Amino acid sequence: MPDNHKIRAPSPSDSRTSSVQTGLTAKWKDLAGLPFVSGLKADAPASLIVFLVALPLSLGIAAASGAPVMAGLIAAAVGGIVAGTLGGSPLQVSGPAAGLTMVVAGLVEEFGWPATCAITAAAGVVQLLLGFGKVGRAALAVSPVVVRALLAGIGITIVLQQIQVLLGSKAAESALANITALPAAITNVELHSALLGLTVVGILLAWRHLPRPFRRVPGPLVAVVAGTAISLAMAPGVERISFSGSIFDAVALPSLPDGNWRAVALAVISVALIASIESLLSAVAVDKMQSGPRTDLNRELVGQGSANMVSGILGGLPITGVIVRSATNVEAGASTRKSAILHGVWVLVFSALFAGLIQLIPLTVLAGLLIVIGARLIKVADIKTSRRTGDLLVYVVTLVCVVFLNLLEGVIIGLALASLCLLFRVLRASIDAHLLQEGARATWRVAIGGSCSFFALPRLKRVLDSVPDGADVLVELNADYIDHAFHEALVAWQAQYSAAGGAVQVEEHGSTAFRDAPLRSPQRQEAVEFPLPPRAGRTPAPGPDGVEPLPLRSILLGIDKYHRRHSHKVRPLVQGLADAQNPDTLFVACVDSRVNPNLITSSGPGDLLTLRNIGNVVGEDGRDGSIESTLAFAVNGLSVDTIVVCGHSNCGAMKAVIADAEGQGPRPGSIGGSFDAWLDHVRPSYRELLAGHPVARAAEAAGYNRVDQLGLVNVAVQLGRLAGHPLTGPGLADGSLQARGLFFDISTARVILVTADGIEQLDPTVAVVCTVDREGAART
Repeated sequence: MPDNHKIRAPSPSDSRTSSVQTGLTAKWKDLAGLPFVSGLKADAPASLIVFLVALPLSLGIAAASGAPVMAGLIAAAVGGIVAGTLGGSPLQVSGPAAGLTMVVAGLVEEFGWPATCAITAAAGVVQLLLGFGKVGRAALAVSPVVVRALLAGIGITIVLQQIQVLLGSKAAESALANITALPAAITNVELHSALLGLTVVGILLAWRHLPRPFRRVPGPLVAVVAGTAISLAMAPGVERISFSGSIFDAVALPSLPDGNWRAVALAVISVALIASIESLLSAVAVDKMQSGPRTDLNRELVGQGSANMVSGILGGLPITGVIVRSATNVEAGASTRKSAILHGVWVLVFSALFAGLIQLIPLTVLAGLLIVIGARLIKVADIKTSRRTGDLLVYVVTLVCVVFLNLLEGVIIGLALASLCLLFRVLRASIDAHLLQEGARATWRVAIGGSCSFFALPRLKRVLDSVPDGADVLVELNADYIDHAFHEALVAWQAQYSAAGGAVQVEEHGSTAFRDAPLRSPQRQEAVEFPLPPRAGRTPAPGPDGVEPLPLRSILLGIDKYHRRHSHKVRPLVQGLADAQNPDTLFVACVDSRVNPNLITSSGPGDLLTLRNIGNVVGEDGRDGSIESTLAFAVNGLSVDTIVVCGHSNCGAMKAVIADAEGQGPRPGSIGGSFDAWLDHVRPSYRELLAGHPVARAAEAAGYNRVDQLGLVNVAVQLGRLAGHPLTGPGLADGSLQARGLFFDISTARVILVTADGIEQLDPTVAVVCTVDREGAART
């Protein structure tokens, strides 16, 4: 044996080292059991990544808001520590957000920074009251299209404002003023400023396309560091961030605004509502990204309110849950709220120790960062979604109002328009009339669907007036809501029309009873198909007691419904089949009423040639004329490509064969007729079951009972018969014909593929394959 493989006896020092390692491991395990230490292995690295993303964003948002730069870092630290500790979303990261940039800028302009801090603290109190009042879920009752348009409007406003800064000019107060000032800013562009800003924009746009190892470093951090380094080397004279002291020197108590308390109250409510909605929507989005505990929305409001109170008191920006930082937190592998808390600690430490580095950052570098952030708030996917869902008008109106009026007015107008659109869609009833049958006495059909309220009365009157006098009118009422006014109008028209010589019949298919409308307040109920009265003019086929038998009446009423509601939809499908059929599949199924071949194969008229018999058998050569003629017609007459044999669970034929063979229950012959003789087609399958057919073992391994095991084996046996049948064997041998076995499990409504040696689930949500290997062992 080579020397390097010799076994060395343990020395005393090895024992001491081993004991030390064991002791350290034991101590770590003890520490890991402490509440704060557990999970740090994942949370600590994630918190550092979130910190690196939050630092430049917080500085940029503060600069865009017209607030002191350190106010952004105060908000980031408070959002991480306070909201992370008290909030209801374990993985959400809070801090200053772009969504409130324009609001804060307007407040600073109108009231000054100290008063804006007081408004922020007061908004936090409102959020606390909302949280304690358990209205967290109610805050989500805002149309998503309004929120998306709100964010897009904020993004456009930020871009218009920061383009001025990037070009070396001063940003104006409004979006319209920034647009009108753009030509002058381009004419008088400050070249160094513009090149630095465009460099940052280029880095951010290119960063997402780099390989994954590079993208582990946050793009905003790289862009800010690179832009600052370039400015120090090539443009030392550009305007930079300026402040005095550290983050602790920036702490300032708020002051109350001077007068105009109505505007102050409106500002407090605006900040509270916008911050709450953005935080809750962000929390819901974070829940979709991870599989851990869900957000307690009321507790999240309490956490956000507490953070805004503290931030306002200390001189920080308003705080919300931020989806960019939260998504980064999830993607970095955070497991608990400690990641958000630690990210706030890192912001606080950096701001206290390295504040001087922040003053090296040029304003144009932050402008480039904010332009990209604002542009990313405008999502093409949101525009496509609103167009597809019919909400494009709401989106456009909200966006325009947010950009050219102000944020609060834009949101109010957007919500009002969204509510009007909702009322129109919900309250609009579908009412149409068309001629069913011409003749001396015509038949008309009036179809009414949707919410039948007084809003629909003008349309109801117009449609009913279009029906000529003296006809038979069938009113099909498929309503989910009927109020007394609609009931009264329809009944009055029915009485008037009948008095003029016509006949009106009301047929209900909806979820609310027409007859109940005048008896109680309108309400929506569970969907139900109301019983139909006998059709006028039809003579019932008398039963023993002189009344049409119920099953026949049900069939005839079903045919009536088919003619009135479905035949016009089926007609285009079957018009091309009027002269000939060309199915590609012969489907052999049991006669069991629970098996519907067209339903389980999603096929329509003309697709399947169906052979149904007891036990879904194909027989043997010369044993049954019906089966033989069907096989000959399918293979030789129609040249089908595929033959499918489909069994099903809990089959009566399988039960009868087992009961007869094992002497249990009544003999099959007790049913009468040729039932017992017919089961000879199935008895070979029972013998295969006893002999341990591979499909039987696979079915047993999959948990099927004995009856279903026989049903599955029977399908495999019928496939074997097809291979040896003179009508189908040659085609199966040369590949011009194929055979497949299926099994319909009634209890689960799933279809299973049966092969020669096993079974396989065809439902993609149930990935189970049971086969038998060469040694005869079943494998799942």
